[in-house]
Amino acid sequence: MNWIYWSLLSALFAAATAILAKLGVANINSNLATAVRTSVVFFLAWGIALAEVPVSALSGVSRRTFMFLVLSGLATGLSWVCYFRALQLGEASRVAPVDKLSVVFVIIFASMFLGEKITLATLAGGVLIAAGAVILALN
Repeated sequence: MNWIYWSLLSALFAAATAILAKLGVANINSNLATAVRTSVVFFLAWGIALAEVPVSALSGVSRRTFMFLVLSGLATGLSWVCYFRALQLGEASRVAPVDKLSVVFVIIFASMFLGEKITLATLAGGVLIAAGAVILALN
């Protein structure tokens, strides 16, 4: 499968996450809910990784790579904490579109930090995503 199939599966699982998380945070502190979810993700990720790659492969990871992965993990954790709190306070059908503004931020950050070009199509798509998020959030 190429990247588009994996991306579509990611979107499908992200949608399921929003619905299941909204149901899961109904009667629990959102930070505790995030901790439970993160624990499941931890074991799932290590299980998949260890099924494909030996533990010894960790020694080949450079400090720079490790640092960026740790920072990415911190950003993911903070994103999840904020997302679960937003789900606890708001409707999933409004929270999820605002969360997807991350796509717009990725376009901007990829241009700034990775040197990726913003084409007319990328700009138009980003504007449409932003407009859609605003429309759905204000609905």
